[in-house]
Amino acid sequence: MIVELGHFALILAFATAIVQMVIPLIGAHKGWPGWMAVAEPAASAQFVLTAASFAALTYAFVTSDFSLQIVVANSHTAKPMLYKVSGVWGNHEGSMLLWVLILALFGAMAAWFGGNLPPSLRARVLGVQAAVGVAFFAFILFTSNPFTRLAVPPFDGKDLNPLLQDPGLAFHPPFLYLGYVGLSLCFSFAVAALIEGRIDAAWGRWVRPWTLLSWLFLSIGIGLGSWWAYYELGWGGFWFWDPVENASFMPWLLAAALLHSAIVVEKRESLKSWTILLAIMAFSFSLIGTFIVRSGVITSVHAFASDPTRGVFILGILALFTGGALTLFAARAGAMQAKGVFGMVSRESALVLNNILLAVAALVVFVGTIWPLVAEMAFGRKLSVGAPFFDMAFTPFMVMLALVLPIGAIIPWKRARLGRAVKQLAPALMLALAVGALVWAMQTGRSALGPVGMFLGTWLVTGAAVDLFTRSGRGAFGARLGRIWRLPRADWGKAVAHSGLGITMMGIAGLTAWEEEDIRVTQLGERFEVGAWGISLDEVNRVQGPNYFSTTGTMTIWKGENALYTLHPEKRTYPVAKMPTTEAAIHNGFWRDIYVVIGDPQDGGGWAVRTYIKPLANWIWAGTIIMALGGLLSLSDRRYRVAAGARKSAPDAVPAE
Repeated sequence: MIVELGHFALILAFATAIVQMVIPLIGAHKGWPGWMAVAEPAASAQFVLTAASFAALTYAFVTSDFSLQIVVANSHTAKPMLYKVSGVWGNHEGSMLLWVLILALFGAMAAWFGGNLPPSLRARVLGVQAAVGVAFFAFILFTSNPFTRLAVPPFDGKDLNPLLQDPGLAFHPPFLYLGYVGLSLCFSFAVAALIEGRIDAAWGRWVRPWTLLSWLFLSIGIGLGSWWAYYELGWGGFWFWDPVENASFMPWLLAAALLHSAIVVEKRESLKSWTILLAIMAFSFSLIGTFIVRSGVITSVHAFASDPTRGVFILGILALFTGGALTLFAARAGAMQAKGVFGMVSRESALVLNNILLAVAALVVFVGTIWPLVAEMAFGRKLSVGAPFFDMAFTPFMVMLALVLPIGAIIPWKRARLGRAVKQLAPALMLALAVGALVWAMQTGRSALGPVGMFLGTWLVTGAAVDLFTRSGRGAFGARLGRIWRLPRADWGKAVAHSGLGITMMGIAGLTAWEEEDIRVTQLGERFEVGAWGISLDEVNRVQGPNYFSTTGTMTIWKGENALYTLHPEKRTYPVAKMPTTEAAIHNGFWRDIYVVIGDPQDGGGWAVRTYIKPLANWIWAGTIIMALGGLLSLSDRRYRVAAGARKSAPDAVPAE
């Protein structure tokens, strides 16, 4: 009965979304307040109904209701409870239900917290958001129904993909979807503004917190996915330029550009067309990611489905919303005239350059991701685009971005003197050069990537500190330090986020440049050396887990004659899914990780063992956490969390032509 109620609630949510799409948009067009007011209760009702449907599906997984086809395919009675719950979204149908739940949540949040929006704009935003919801509700109900029953339920299920039975993967998709789907509200704001012809400073302030929230969740989601790949897959890497990894990275880059561009609209009423276009493209790339994951056109360890019918449906959604929004964008070009004028050297120009670098970087990732598909369809050739292409084509744009960020953050609006900004940043530049030179001298003939990465990271971190100190005004050093703590949270958030990016860059550079790897066959009791560390394989045992069997090694890490750490790498076999997984054992440290993987027994005796020494590995995820913290600090600033005073800008809005 609960499952049927969940299915019925999903159908009602679909009907509510249709009402929310049609009536408020007509009301806004006609100027009928009653019709516009329908949007808010409809958005709340849509969210409540979708949440009820999602709760019903979760109940089916928790209780192991094997009359549902989706539970049979993705669960098992012996599976731990955490993975029974995460199994709800560890498949195509359930993940799409999570998608529409988050879509409805953002629509409801726009209704709950949109009190400062003009009624017509609020109605149009919620109407466009509902239109996106209608498309995805139709997709679920007609092609991906999670409530499909089986005529003859089996005794037990087939279990969830063992790679997904991990805490990192349990929390990675919800955070990623909060970012992915959150960009739909930025898209709705852009389309609503184009319909209304209101693109001004107030609009920039309204759209900015939603962009920041989406970027924040995307940062956490991508970081969790990277961390999972690092310790779970046993490859020893943190990023593989996998098509599905790229599918989440492209919206993140465009969301970062949109966030910076919205600042210019808010402060200077410039870059309007650029900001609207970024809002459209950021969500469009989220849809492209959905298409890549669920169409089967590109093979990936992350892919959910390989049904061409579903792929065509998603492609239709992508064409409808992206094509429609771009057509409207072209029609409204005259309503996006810039008011602010700025010089070649100004914060506006720096933000323009920042956005160009981010957008081109996203384009590079897109071309590398989609080119194998294009080559196969157009030329009949099977190609593989791997890390060498992405490293060579993508890295220069990130280097330029890191060089520009501290200067752009410190120079004034409208018109600036570059020499003065460089003079203020001279201590940061000298420290960054000193760190780079020190690393170059210490590494004795290795790649230049390490020193360059450490220079750029130090430049970003110290540049952010100089930016905060500059904003503290003039006076004695102690008094300025006191004023720094009273700066707005948005200023702190920017500095913290830029510092997090610098720390991540240092981690990536250190891990890539100085990693040590050792692959060998090791006998029990044998000790071998990797870098400055000694490693010994002491014993190997057969261990039974809740739903798997494990070959578990006991390995000791030595420094000289001192035994310091004991690690337990595993190789697991899941009998229901008939699939093995590798569980690396990692000793985390501030300066390095020691990473060991046990393989199969060898015919001549001994075990295959891989060992990695990974310098600065944890700096990558520490920097991601710090970036997310910076976003959270900015979001907590009331000036951006609430569009305070936004109505005052309404008389200056540019009317539609």
